[in-house]
Amino acid sequence: MATDYDEVRSDVKESQDNSLEALQSANAPDARSVVRELDEADAMDESIVPGGEFVAEELVVQVVPQAEDEFTCYSCFLVRHRSQIAREKNGHAYCIECEG
Repeated sequence: MATDYDEVRSDVKESQDNSLEALQSANAPDARSVVRELDEADAMDESIVPGGEFVAEELVVQVVPQAEDEFTCYSCFLVRHRSQIAREKNGHAYCIECEG
């Protein structure tokens, strides 16, 4: 007698039907509620720092103006002492590290 290997076995078919029924009867959340929960979670993530703590204080930084004996490198944009100028070209100064 010939066997049809393409036909689904009866035990496999039953287990597929059972798992499909289980998935359909499961208490799946509504799509709108999932989106709402994700939006709420994103709103909360904005106030969390990498350590996981809530920070409710304002960052205050004092900006010190560039001194007379300092320059800003035109390549790396770091403020350096005038003793570190390697070259000046077209009014722009370059530091030793960028030229070296």
